[in-house]
Amino acid sequence: MADRRWVVAFGLLTLAGCATVDSAPDASASSGTPSPVAGYDWLLSEDGAEVRLAYGQAASDDVELALSCVPASGRLTLSRPAPDGIRDIHLESGGETERFPATSEPSGIHDGAFLTAATTTDQPVFQRFRSVGWLAVLQADDRTPLVAQPGTAPTIARFFQLCA
Repeated sequence: MADRRWVVAFGLLTLAGCATVDSAPDASASSGTPSPVAGYDWLLSEDGAEVRLAYGQAASDDVELALSCVPASGRLTLSRPAPDGIRDIHLESGGETERFPATSEPSGIHDGAFLTAATTTDQPVFQRFRSVGWLAVLQADDRTPLVAQPGTAPTIARFFQLCA
């Protein structure tokens, strides 16, 4: 009889090892918020006649997206390098998306084209950007997040304050 109890106990332990338990979410699971990329950030330049917020590497021509405005105008100019044939600047931030029709000209720095689009500061995608600290450029099946480094939120807020 003792041998039989041992077999049953062993069988129950084996089954228990196979069972899955629904536990707390894994801390390493994605929260949906993209991570900053080392060496890249949102950089502000104030020229008096124009204010510019660009995502790229400091002191380089490596810029993924630039937003510029005449102070207090409420209007933005968006610009970015893109492959030939792209006709708009498609942005997303925290679930808000917007397509901005763009003009295209040959890029003198990168392969492909240089896109420029006009819009306003009050677009939902920019309001969301101000609160979450990132924009993503959408292009076909590609999504390129442009994420602020920790501590850059005041820079983004200042840009929009100057432009509004």
